[in-house]
Amino acid sequence: MKPALEIEDLAVSYNGVPAVNGVSFTLHASQHLTLLGPSGCGKSTILRTIAGLEKANRGWIRLFGESIVDVARGVNVPPERRELSMVFQNYAIWPHMTVFENVAYGLRVRNTPSDETKQRVAEALALVGLSDYADRPATNLSGGQQQRVALARSFVFRPRLILFDEPLSNLDAKLRIQMREDIKTLQRKLGIASVFVTHDQEEALVMSDSVIVLQNGLIEQTGSAHDVYFRPATRFVADFVGGSNILPVLRVEKTATGHRVWLTVSQSLDVAGHPMPADCSSVAIKTVHLQLSKESIANNVGTVKMLSRSFAGDYLDYVVQWGGLTLKGRHSSREIPDIDGILYCAIDPKLIVPLGATPVSGAAI
Repeated sequence: MKPALEIEDLAVSYNGVPAVNGVSFTLHASQHLTLLGPSGCGKSTILRTIAGLEKANRGWIRLFGESIVDVARGVNVPPERRELSMVFQNYAIWPHMTVFENVAYGLRVRNTPSDETKQRVAEALALVGLSDYADRPATNLSGGQQQRVALARSFVFRPRLILFDEPLSNLDAKLRIQMREDIKTLQRKLGIASVFVTHDQEEALVMSDSVIVLQNGLIEQTGSAHDVYFRPATRFVADFVGGSNILPVLRVEKTATGHRVWLTVSQSLDVAGHPMPADCSSVAIKTVHLQLSKESIANNVGTVKMLSRSFAGDYLDYVVQWGGLTLKGRHSSREIPDIDGILYCAIDPKLIVPLGATPVSGAAI
């Protein structure tokens, strides 16, 4: 089976300034891929170029083996002939149409017979839980309901690929959680390949078969959500996905169980479970992987002094001082030790990720 989407050496510039600078990846049929990164990293530009809303300066894009963009050969298939759909951040609902008419629009412009249109729209509205809203004016719906209309409209004509451009960013926190579960379930049920753009790491980790982390128009890392979180390939990924302490390494020693990295002349950490890059320049420690206790619980780190803490409901963010180093942590708010007195901090050697000076990147699986 041909891959759903192939992109090779894609480059896009605005007024001579590169927004995407040589991106390559592959998406297989039925997979859900997320492009993750901060504002300005190039993720929406990639999505809009796939859709045909932006023009590439270099590279090619294939959809199920068919070239829809090939700069060298002068190929740039018009958006309406690419057989894909896009769900936007602002819903893009037709205000003068009913819910039924909004969802049916893509079928009608394709001259789908009336009976088939009615059947497909009814099936689509049932899948997004809006069967009882078919005759309601679209503007009389809540934000979440309007996004469901946009979702139904995106798949009702059976596209080959669905593109999501930060579709949940305008929703409140609770509704975002519900909608991301709904989109994930629906995508699995329909089996349509999809590309989802977000700056929200939690959305990316929860929803995706694979994740591409972007920065400055380049791929920093590609892999499963688990690998991107637990095995960051670069300093940027380690800090952006999950939040980490990035500590510089002075030197590395081989030990019987792994390695020991020296952070200062007197402070070191044991590292195990991760390959040690030859040019190891730092280590990454997730904030949630620090273990605090009133009693000594391990040798990795030792005594620390609490500098500050911030209550955030289910958890506490805190800062501790370990000799001349400062560490950020996140801990259950019900179990955090008192701020006064001696505290001990431990870090599992298997959860410490050594990072090289040379970035590692790859293409989607």
